[in-house]
Amino acid sequence: MIIRLRKNGPIVVDDADVQVVDWNGVPYAIERRPVALCRCGASSRKPFCDGSHSRVGFQAPSAADWEPGGSGQP
Repeated sequence: MIIRLRKNGPIVVDDADVQVVDWNGVPYAIERRPVALCRCGASSRKPFCDGSHSRVGFQAPSAADWEPGGSGQP
């Protein structure tokens, strides 16, 4: 499974078997894949992204720090 944070955009989960469930364990219907989850707070389709981050000018924190030759990759 790959989880990507798009620059100033959603969290994207790229896995055919991913499920998104609420706090009661009830799954949401997933209409498209990969799954894009809102992280700006402005989506009208929460927890899914509807592109509102562009309209509201969402600015994400900086990218992950990593060192060449370290355990992580960019």
